[in-house]
Amino acid sequence: MNYKSRFSIKLACAFALVSLGFTLVPTQHVKSQLPGTEIFNAPPPPPDIKAPGNRTAGGKRGCSVMSEQLATSSDKRLTALVPVYGSGNAELVFGLTTLSQPTFWFYVPYVTTASAEFVLQNEAGQTVYKRPVSLSGKPGIITISLPSTAFSLEIGKRYHWYFDVYCSPQQPPVYVDGWIKRVELNATVKNQLEKATLKQRAALYATNGIWYNYLTASSELRRLDPKRNDWVKILQFIGLNNIASEPIVDCCN
Repeated sequence: MNYKSRFSIKLACAFALVSLGFTLVPTQHVKSQLPGTEIFNAPPPPPDIKAPGNRTAGGKRGCSVMSEQLATSSDKRLTALVPVYGSGNAELVFGLTTLSQPTFWFYVPYVTTASAEFVLQNEAGQTVYKRPVSLSGKPGIITISLPSTAFSLEIGKRYHWYFDVYCSPQQPPVYVDGWIKRVELNATVKNQLEKATLKQRAALYATNGIWYNYLTASSELRRLDPKRNDWVKILQFIGLNNIASEPIVDCCN
């Protein structure tokens, strides 16, 4: 699909969000920020993004002729594991990272090895990174990481990502898309992170609203202790109850 055309379509339903300013909150006492499940402190959304995104793919668009390859549950669709602001057509898909090569998370419901593609664009709509993705054929949560040799996100810049799944060459892709911004933590938080355990790092990322780092750290905690239910609560907190218990499958990296 032509990404510029897709951007133009979204521009028609653009919306404005009120700017509340943006401040990363330093944590004074790490241990005091460690309840049973860390509370994610969502930062104010940027007010000037005109193509808000789609956290969940619409219906079976593009895959209708291959319905046997869809998961049996109709309420589970291709989904990006990212917070949203607003609702309905005014839904902004947005999260922060401190990393130059972050990890992106998606839920893929398809039991097919259909081809997929991950695309990253700058704010001008220019593609800065693109890679094909081979799906495993196992429904579940997957990760796509930018390799160290790939494009590096710049501090203070926003990027528009797309994840497309092609169920059939004759059909348009099913896709999700959203935004990521790289930020820099202040010296206080950096110092705390250097001394923190993995659980404390997850708490610090949550307190400071750094979604992509928070989710990746939480996934590592889940890997080390599969009995932890923090992961499920995190996804439920951002409204992804229907896929919160889905497995993380080995794919794509």
